[in-house]
Amino acid sequence: MSDLPRRAVTRSAKLASLPLGFAGRAALGVGKRTLGKPAEMVALEIQQRTAEQLFKVLGELKGGAMKLGQMLSIFEAALPPEIAGPYRATLTKLQEAAPPLPASTVHKVLAEGLGEDWRDQFQSFDDTPAAAASIGQVHRAVWKDGRKVAVKIQYPGAGKALISDFNQLARLGKLFAVLMPGLEIKPMLAELKERVIEELDYTIEAESQNAFAKAYADDPDFYIPEVVAQAGNVLVTEWIDGTPLSKIISDGTQEERNHAALLYCRFLLSGPKRTDMLHGDPHPGNFRILPDGRLGVLDFGAVDRIPGGFQRRLGLLLRIGTMAEIDEIMQALREEDFIREGVEVDPKALEAFLAPITEPFINETFRFNREWLRMMAAKVTDLRPSNVVRQLNLPPEYVIIHRVLSAGTGVLCQLECEIPARAECLKWVPGFADEEDGDTDDEPAA
Repeated sequence: MSDLPRRAVTRSAKLASLPLGFAGRAALGVGKRTLGKPAEMVALEIQQRTAEQLFKVLGELKGGAMKLGQMLSIFEAALPPEIAGPYRATLTKLQEAAPPLPASTVHKVLAEGLGEDWRDQFQSFDDTPAAAASIGQVHRAVWKDGRKVAVKIQYPGAGKALISDFNQLARLGKLFAVLMPGLEIKPMLAELKERVIEELDYTIEAESQNAFAKAYADDPDFYIPEVVAQAGNVLVTEWIDGTPLSKIISDGTQEERNHAALLYCRFLLSGPKRTDMLHGDPHPGNFRILPDGRLGVLDFGAVDRIPGGFQRRLGLLLRIGTMAEIDEIMQALREEDFIREGVEVDPKALEAFLAPITEPFINETFRFNREWLRMMAAKVTDLRPSNVVRQLNLPPEYVIIHRVLSAGTGVLCQLECEIPARAECLKWVPGFADEEDGDTDDEPAA
């Protein structure tokens, strides 16, 4: 059996413990202030303990709770090592060591999707999963025409558990406000829930993968596996071999790192312009460097639809953030609701916060490395009330984009690479190039 807890009462009890714990800590904080402990110190202690419990509970649950935990994991860099260490270990264990479904359950899902004669569709099928994730697992097989294929099987009950999680988490707005006072959590959760519901529907995933495969057909830089079959909770695609991006991260030469990083960056940025969609899961496990040097891309379950008009708004916002004066930047952030109405932000603090973040898009080339990432993480995750980022909001339409850009930047820093990120933005992000760069609505800039 999968370790995804399916009993609603068990999952609800775990999630319900979060606001109860916060109420207890808040009451304790009042007592400490009464006894003379500084208010800011008490507030910081409450924030850290809230984050500790939040990560512990979310990390114990798969499904929607775990996905939200992964999204919020950026906060763990601000926590003491004794809290952050066990949390990272919990997430890693859940992500990489999910107990496999028994063969009998796998066969039942295959029969429900492909029919009782499902074995006739394959020359061979390996009952031992090649990979496991939060809502399903992948098996190697050989299709009836001799092609090697990957067979994706969804855990029975995964859908109900995911939806239940998000319904429960939507009630925890006050808890998240402790970590990020400027953040509207309910619309963020609504957006994530919508994306997760799509991820559960393998019909949508097959359509998305087909759209990417068509847009990148015969591309000299990329390869998208063909969808072979899809029915119910079963998705069959071509199997691709190659060097996992994680292997390049651990053992690659500098030349290999730069090559892989450039293609990885190019794929994430070019997707919206070429398909009106953003690949929403930039984890290194979803990418392979093929023997011919191309980047193979897997897993199209988490895909965000990004229309051209929104792409241009995003590009203009990015250009303003890299080129304009701070007053213009603040006005642009207010127009996009990153600074909510009535919230006052210190311009100098915001300018100091944005300056290092925009470096990759200003210089001709930029060296992504772990030291720079640690500095960025420290800025973003500082829980002190004076941190300007705590005054900022994340609009729902930017939720997936923020996650992809943050995670993608993290992968580039793991690769310790040097690439022309600005040139890729000029070519693929509408609105980022100014008039002198020759950007138009129809063609990427040179």
